Amino acid sequence: MTVTLRPATVDDLLTVGALHQRSRVAAYSAFLPARALTEPTPEAMGAYWTERWTWERDEHRMTVAERDGRLVGFSYLGPDDEGDPATGLLNAIHLEPAERGRGTGRALMVDALDAMRVRGWSCAVLWVLRDNAHARAFYERGGWTLTDVERDEHIGPAVVPQLRYARPL
Repeated sequence: MTVTLRPATVDDLLTVGALHQRSRVAAYSAFLPARALTEPTPEAMGAYWTERWTWERDEHRMTVAERDGRLVGFSYLGPDDEGDPATGLLNAIHLEPAERGRGTGRALMVDALDAMRVRGWSCAVLWVLRDNAHARAFYERGGWTLTDVERDEHIGPAVVPQLRYARPL
């Protein structure tokens, strides 16, 4: 069966949190120490998304992907984190590990880019962990290009370099 996309609701957020944690462990375990991936728990990630959504839902957009009635991925987008009013930020695309390679991530990315265009943004940006080769290749296939901007992100006790990508809309 094909994947379907729909706007997230508050009832999805605990499931999104648990999925986000599973996705992080699967995607980052090749280059982060296990200790960095044990926290937050799936429940804590659900609480995080519930709190974040409370404050950001008016200016952000979360889309969930479902396959056979089960939530298998999500995207989250909003305004640029560096304040450029012409730019939107793709905050996240996360998938159930078994969804990799099934077109779900691509469907979420295309949907997010379309939503950014509708909001009037002319450029899209995102941050990706430098050592996440799979995600970097995914975004590069989608037309994203590396910028000169880098920053460090804390994931548990690990400090992880992030790279900023951009693409025109």
